[in-house]
Amino acid sequence: MLRILTLALAMALGTLPALAQTGPLRIEIDDGVIEPLPFAIPGFVAENAAATEYAQNIARVVAADLAGTGLFREIPAEAHIGQVTSFDSPVQYADWKAINAQALVTGAVSLDGNGRLNVKFRLFDVFSEAPLGDGLQFGGPAGSWRRVAHKVADQVYARITGEGGYFDSRVVYVAETGPKDARQKRLAIMDYDGANATYLTDASSIVLAPRFSPTGDRVLYTSYESGFPRIYLLDVATAGRRALDEQPGTMTFAPRFAPDGRQVVFSLSQGGNTDLFTLDLTTGRRTRLTSAPSIETAPSYSPDGRQIVFESDRSGTQQLYVMPATGGEAQRISFGQGRYGTPVWSPRGDMIAFTKQNQGRFHIGVMRTDGSEERLLTASFLDEGPTWAPNGRVVMFTRETAGAQGAPALYSVDITGRNLRRLPVQGAASDPAWSPLLP
Repeated sequence: MLRILTLALAMALGTLPALAQTGPLRIEIDDGVIEPLPFAIPGFVAENAAATEYAQNIARVVAADLAGTGLFREIPAEAHIGQVTSFDSPVQYADWKAINAQALVTGAVSLDGNGRLNVKFRLFDVFSEAPLGDGLQFGGPAGSWRRVAHKVADQVYARITGEGGYFDSRVVYVAETGPKDARQKRLAIMDYDGANATYLTDASSIVLAPRFSPTGDRVLYTSYESGFPRIYLLDVATAGRRALDEQPGTMTFAPRFAPDGRQVVFSLSQGGNTDLFTLDLTTGRRTRLTSAPSIETAPSYSPDGRQIVFESDRSGTQQLYVMPATGGEAQRISFGQGRYGTPVWSPRGDMIAFTKQNQGRFHIGVMRTDGSEERLLTASFLDEGPTWAPNGRVVMFTRETAGAQGAPALYSVDITGRNLRRLPVQGAASDPAWSPLLP
């Protein structure tokens, strides 16, 4: 388990003086064009020889995390005038001002005889010539060095943007191999940036739509190993699994956890009709939420657990609806042209992400929870299945290319529609689900 400690710093943060950039160092994130904030991150200081490689690698991951958001721009090391050779040396602000660095991240790494890393860092507002918050120290096994780096980046991101970070998180997804007409699919899990990918299931049966629990230690998914879709619950640490709600003559799919983690909402198809149900994971009690001749699927809870958004063709075309979490009257919230599906409530509670199909193109979009302020973020041959970053700032999704050789890949995009990026995942990948921040 990683730990976080506050360092006693010789230089305490007081009231910040007026800055050359007209205010405290802060990125104000809005819908306009944002000029990335230039930052410098010299290689972290290795406090013993065993930590040398870790010090360089950790600094590189922190820099990649920040630059990857599109909100920050790293000033390359070859442009640096100043050098940081000791964590406790005074900052030579003039050297960093000269290259227009607005933020400076310094750090130091040590590795003890038990194979445990200790990483400490400080963040400085260059133009105010003051630290931005206290220094912090993280510790953990040497094998967890990437997690330590992500935690440092989360702290830097949060202090400058005022929002929570999302780097110390994981993504579960469907890893695909083989030709397009005979794909083998298995569940896999990786760091948010594509590193440390491992498999959770084999390729003996088709698997779809994995979904994390609120604590990130369990995954719901749909499997066809019985020949029909059936929901399974998997333990991430052990890969142990069990089928849920095995009822003869039914098919279950599209599961998602309630915010308390004790209940699951899902679609159940029986006798040609598909409705939404909940299942209590402790008692096994199943409760019907909808009863209609239409297809009701892809449910997602609001963060407070009081409402569910879902897709339905009750109006004649695939649209989005919101209803109380206990069932009852549903209100349609999608009214644009085309079809809407796979809605997912933002962890902030302020938006719903969705897939839209219109005029032969697929889009990932977001809207307010009442359906207003619809914004399309992407457009391609096939974009689908959005999932939210833990801070509600970024959406990840599947993009598939056309043709016989077409293959799915994972992409992410900011909710303003900027910074579209393909994740560096080996092989074809689909159906991502983003975890909460790791403990």
